[in-house]
Amino acid sequence: MSRPANDQYPPFYETYVKLVPEENILSALSYSMQQLKQDLSMIGIQKADYAYAPEKWTVKQLLQHAIDAERIFAYRALCISRGEQQSLPGFDENAYAVIANAQSRHLKDLKEEMLTVRLSTIQLYQGFDSAMFKKTGLANQKLISVLALGYIIIGHWRHHAGVLQTKYGIGE
Repeated sequence: MSRPANDQYPPFYETYVKLVPEENILSALSYSMQQLKQDLSMIGIQKADYAYAPEKWTVKQLLQHAIDAERIFAYRALCISRGEQQSLPGFDENAYAVIANAQSRHLKDLKEEMLTVRLSTIQLYQGFDSAMFKKTGLANQKLISVLALGYIIIGHWRHHAGVLQTKYGIGE
């Protein structure tokens, strides 16, 4: 399975897709689990409630956002792979973050949940056949493919891992 073409996802997802140079989505997902474990291991408890500026997310809020977004992207891939014809809803990441209650969660639990969600995503994608990867559907009224969603999932975390490094000073 090759990389998704630019017409298989909305342009605003290019930020994430370009962070995934791998040509094979299943290999990329497998490698992403190793990378994710390493990234999460660098986040110490002393940074859990740290935000680099006023009105910015804490590390725990960023992790909760990554968990929420991956679940949503994977759900979209599942629905589209099964032939869903309706446009799947969009989501407001900031509105979700406000009510997600990440501040009351333990950092260890968020890390474990993130790994569990990624494992679930990998298993979901391992169950897709070549026809399912090619399927397209609508999410937030925009055309997107199952294959592109896999690249978006990986790239979304890589983007946030970069933010953790550059803005939060984690893993430098």
